Amino acid sequence: MSAFRFTGICLVSNDVLKLADFYVRLLGVSAEGDETFTSLSVAGAELSIFAASGMERMAPGSMNGAGRGSHTIEIQVDDVDETFDRVRPVGAEVVKPLTTQPWGRRSVWLRDPDGNIINLYQPVPIATPG
Repeated sequence: MSAFRFTGICLVSNDVLKLADFYVRLLGVSAEGDETFTSLSVAGAELSIFAASGMERMAPGSMNGAGRGSHTIEIQVDDVDETFDRVRPVGAEVVKPLTTQPWGRRSVWLRDPDGNIINLYQPVPIATPG
């Protein structure tokens, strides 16, 4: 049996360059590509952005009924409070402010220009009743 290895996600966008620029500023990495396809390498995975028109050229009808902005991208960071302060100038809409969940995550949710949610989080100790 073949093993699966998740390597990244590809977002489909009507404006590849705008979305790529947002993620370059958010993640502090460089992007390679053009207005049809761009990729950004981050530790652990690759984020690709592909034009909806390019998808349609490759597989006619593939975009029928496909929405955009319906993904949640989870990015683990060492210190979510510090990271949020650092990325705040990017101008992403805050969907959920910094909070700590009882299951052991401190996170903030941001929205990218296409409407996808970005969950910046860090693991934290689970609080036990006293």
